[in-house]
Amino acid sequence: MLYSWLSFLNSCYLWWHVPGESRVSILDSTLREGEQTPGVVFSEEWRVRIAKALSDIGVGMIEVGDPSVAPDIKSAIKKIVKLKKDGEIRSHIVVHSRAVKQDLENAASLEPDRVAVFYGVSDLHLKHKHRKTREEALSIIAEMVSFAKSHGVAVRFTAEDASRADLGYLIEVVKTAYEAGADRVSIADTVGVFTPDRAREVFAKVKAAVPGVRLDIHAHNDFGMAVANSLAAVEGGADVVHTTVNGLGERAGITPLQVFAAAYYYHKGVKLVELKKLPEITAMVEAASGITLMPTYPIVGENAFTHKAGVHQAGVLANPETYEPIPPEVVGRTRDFSLDKYSGRKAIQHRLEKLGVSLQPEALDKVVEEVKRMNAPRLRDEDLLEIVEKVSGVRYRAIVNRHIEAYIWLKVANNVYTTSVARRVAALKNVVSVSEITGEYDIVVKLVAENTEELNQAIESIRQIKGVASTFTSIVLKELPTISMQTRA
Repeated sequence: MLYSWLSFLNSCYLWWHVPGESRVSILDSTLREGEQTPGVVFSEEWRVRIAKALSDIGVGMIEVGDPSVAPDIKSAIKKIVKLKKDGEIRSHIVVHSRAVKQDLENAASLEPDRVAVFYGVSDLHLKHKHRKTREEALSIIAEMVSFAKSHGVAVRFTAEDASRADLGYLIEVVKTAYEAGADRVSIADTVGVFTPDRAREVFAKVKAAVPGVRLDIHAHNDFGMAVANSLAAVEGGADVVHTTVNGLGERAGITPLQVFAAAYYYHKGVKLVELKKLPEITAMVEAASGITLMPTYPIVGENAFTHKAGVHQAGVLANPETYEPIPPEVVGRTRDFSLDKYSGRKAIQHRLEKLGVSLQPEALDKVVEEVKRMNAPRLRDEDLLEIVEKVSGVRYRAIVNRHIEAYIWLKVANNVYTTSVARRVAALKNVVSVSEITGEYDIVVKLVAENTEELNQAIESIRQIKGVASTFTSIVLKELPTISMQTRA
């Protein structure tokens, strides 16, 4: 008997620790929590595109919003649910709802895979928001979960502000929701006050007290600990981690998908999503939300794999592991070096060799000295070549593009929303970038084509978009590459 029990424990240990296997999955709430970011509004088109992208990278569940908030959200949810039924989206679709019967009926009528009903459970929420006693709240939770379950959908109950609730009462809440029919319960750190130790403890105790329940962690980032708290919650027994792309959400947002997925891969050896596609979905949500990431943002920020100090650059050139936790290629990024007065000889030589320039040691020393004298924030390849020309007397020509590049300036009709035109242009073939601008024109577009015929077709496609009043085209003759020109997949 003892042998059987030990064997079972050992198998559980292996299940958790063997690289490549995991009991944990991600629920992404970009379309619900993410749109609660101040200033962010997703169009239906963007909602569908983001949902498909999340499914494509392997997110287990997508929380698509609360249909009772606004008509456009309900309309988008219908489209996403249809895509799920048609097989174009593989992730489970979760619809959010208040603990109100009318809202729950509205949510269930859309036929999602799961309805998520939430209710505040801390004494603070019970007293000031719900104006209910603990016993009254338990009764409401049981009634609302049971009511949702009666509509033939799976139910998740979210214990809002669970991190500030009395632990004994929280266990009662989880038990009540579970017995009423919720197979999942989300423990929400609504104002981000968990610490990793406390998160681990709460999840372990709840899991032990309510056998069979599956737990989610919804961690806000008010004190910058959402990723750490999510990892700790998993160690305590959480089965699902809630994220948003780029960490969007109320106030300081919640656990960022990119950071948690990469950290989990580093610590557990498990790819919860297609990591190489993280820059792609980052850029998509940046465009949809209008919120760009800081250069220092982990994993997907412009500087995340860019090295500046000479000691760091030399170390990375010798062995990238000296200053990189994971290879940039794993998360769809590339390594780069920022050249300025901090750069050392090895980094400058490496950059010159990439540009096809080989210098004698004496000439290289002079280039390094010249770089050290400059106080530029960052030297472009053009600047470095200019220094080489000054030192060596040899002239280096600019690179001439073998394909055709063009910039198209667009005027938008007065009665048309500029962003709607920009979004349609961005979806066209051959379009590299789209920017809304000030001045005589409203939008500037960069196109890349293999020949003039393809370029003309691309320009015609732009002109046919409803709302485009006029265009002006400039062909790029030649271009000098710069260090900051990174390809973001």
